[in-house]
Amino acid sequence: MKPLSLSKVYRLIEPGPVVLLTTAMEGRANVMTLSWHMMVEFEPPRLACVVTWGDHSFAALRETAECVIAVPGVELAPLVVQIGNCSGRDVDKIATFGLETQAAERVAPPLLPQCFANLECRVVDATLAERFNLFVLEVVKAWTDPAVAETRIFHHHGCGEFSVDGERIRLESRMR
Repeated sequence: MKPLSLSKVYRLIEPGPVVLLTTAMEGRANVMTLSWHMMVEFEPPRLACVVTWGDHSFAALRETAECVIAVPGVELAPLVVQIGNCSGRDVDKIATFGLETQAAERVAPPLLPQCFANLECRVVDATLAERFNLFVLEVVKAWTDPAVAETRIFHHHGCGEFSVDGERIRLESRMR
């Protein structure tokens, strides 16, 4: 074993797929790329995500307490990275990138139908938002595209490196 720079630890622990997070505030929808998130409960489904104070979406998420987490397939990876490389402060990302939107059922931010799954979420705990940029979200409605038979998601490992889901294996588990 040899020492690893602490600035590279996140590259080992990155928990989940790269997703898109939509918010809406004062009649304007925004979208950001997000990869710092994790499941924290199964029923009801809850997840935690880090949206830093420097992100344009932070204020909207804190003020409105709702968002949509859209899960793109790997075919959208170049677009998702472009979305993450600019700020909603400067660019109307939905218009600039030609994103199709669809009204959500239980929250104001839009669904992104080009993604194979969309999760309508409400913030249930923001006590750590100011200190750690951490929001706990509860999924209140979930959507999938029935036309998509198999999906491959991608994961961010930092510095422009990504991995794509590959072969799946099945092992005995008590999880449903």
